[in-house]
Amino acid sequence: MSNLLTIKEASEWASEYLEKEVTTSNISYLLNYGRVPKAAENGDTLIKEKDLLNYYKDHDIKKQERWKEKLGEDLNWTLSFSEYKESETTKHVHRLHPYKGKYIPQLVEYFLDDHTDDFKTEVFFSTGDIVLDPFCGSGTTLVQANELGLHAIGIDVSAFNSLIGNSKVAIYDLVALKKECDRITRVLKKFISERNNIEFENELLTELKKFNDKYFPSPEFKKRARSGEINDKIYGKEKANKFAPIFDGLIDKFNLEIHQESSSDSFLDKWYLKTVRDEIDVVFEEIKQVEAGRLKKILSIILSRTIRSCRATTHSDLATLNEPTTAPYYCRKHGKICKPLFSILSWWERYSKDTLKRLAQFDQLRTNTYQICLTGDSREIDVFTEVKNRANEFYEILDSKKIKGIMSSPPYLGLINYHEQHEYSYDLFGFDWNQDLEIGPLYKGKGKEAKESYKKGISDVLNNTKKFLQEDYDIFLVANDKHNLYPEIAKLAGMKIVNQYKRPVLNRVEKDRNPYSEIIFHFKPA
Repeated sequence: MSNLLTIKEASEWASEYLEKEVTTSNISYLLNYGRVPKAAENGDTLIKEKDLLNYYKDHDIKKQERWKEKLGEDLNWTLSFSEYKESETTKHVHRLHPYKGKYIPQLVEYFLDDHTDDFKTEVFFSTGDIVLDPFCGSGTTLVQANELGLHAIGIDVSAFNSLIGNSKVAIYDLVALKKECDRITRVLKKFISERNNIEFENELLTELKKFNDKYFPSPEFKKRARSGEINDKIYGKEKANKFAPIFDGLIDKFNLEIHQESSSDSFLDKWYLKTVRDEIDVVFEEIKQVEAGRLKKILSIILSRTIRSCRATTHSDLATLNEPTTAPYYCRKHGKICKPLFSILSWWERYSKDTLKRLAQFDQLRTNTYQICLTGDSREIDVFTEVKNRANEFYEILDSKKIKGIMSSPPYLGLINYHEQHEYSYDLFGFDWNQDLEIGPLYKGKGKEAKESYKKGISDVLNNTKKFLQEDYDIFLVANDKHNLYPEIAKLAGMKIVNQYKRPVLNRVEKDRNPYSEIIFHFKPA
């Protein structure tokens, strides 16, 4: 007979078996969604050890075989970093702000640190070296370089990306930052208290709970939907329509304005309820009054992260945005009727605390090195001059030893519009819109002309930036090169590919969960 485990015992068993932390919440998820059957005894929730073992054998061990069958035997599973839990791949300042298309810090660390293994047989960077990321994005390379005692320079055509990257590595007076966060929170609470939002939302939540308890009992409803006993899309839409009169009645009762009067095409006018937009403006005006430049910038990051989470959309469409949602709706993600947000307060408070915590964590790891992200076009920027104008002490190091190499993830062809993903912040902060300078953006597609433009764009970046590198440089570029463009890019840049590492990408935020890989190309002088 198979051993019976409590949820706590199951989490401990699974953690030992998988050699990584498996929480009680992870085990509860498997039970609630029917991944592993329950075995009840004396009213306690118990699990058969054999059932848990079969699940992990099927979903974790065999996963490598399934992925290699789809993607090829040359798949390097070591670089999947599957042993890391999500909190480790988004550690400290790496999650100061959401960003599509960033790579995980463990991948950067793998190539920048001083370890060797069966695949990485030599060390490429040493303490005190300078590394360049000409497609800096959200600043992952800058942060990991700091952790490892390396200096780093980032370049990005997006002003907002540069703000994110520089904010992650900046040094702050955390006491002063907390004081400003608390001050702004008090102003926001006072503003809200003078309106009827709180009473409205409290009654709405009460009505939603009663309604969901009746029509979407958990976990029974999710199990029935998963088994096909209920068509949740049809059922959910019917019940959302049934709840609509209750919602409309509350809107009338509290005389709440949720639609903005403006008819402009701006992102802020389209994707935010009026109650939310009013609160955004209140917080932004308070941030403008902050005198210290660094504090003003990190507060802007907190506000940007807040308003991203408060867009008038469904939970499942947060990353894609289809149509604005201004009323309660059936949410497939949560298996019940959910509502749009009518206030930013809870998210502002949550992200203020989270930012302070993450900055403090990074302070315990940071080294006394220089990191800076420059805003500009990597195809033509003069790195030395820009660093000299911004950070003269860093320039003296740069001038004496030059840059050892590059660690970067160039934009993928036709995958993301990097400016549009943060359009809400461009709208609010008034950053210059440099979308025309993006290489391989989504709106240009993946046709022949787009591919030629992409090859030229990436090779132009390499030709420009290699002027600032040491003679025997090492360049690591992370790319999903399904169009086989990088061998030609290497030739156009006067370089050669000396190695390539094909890794599975396990933790993608997109809805497509099909096996997916990317290649890390190692370039050297030709």
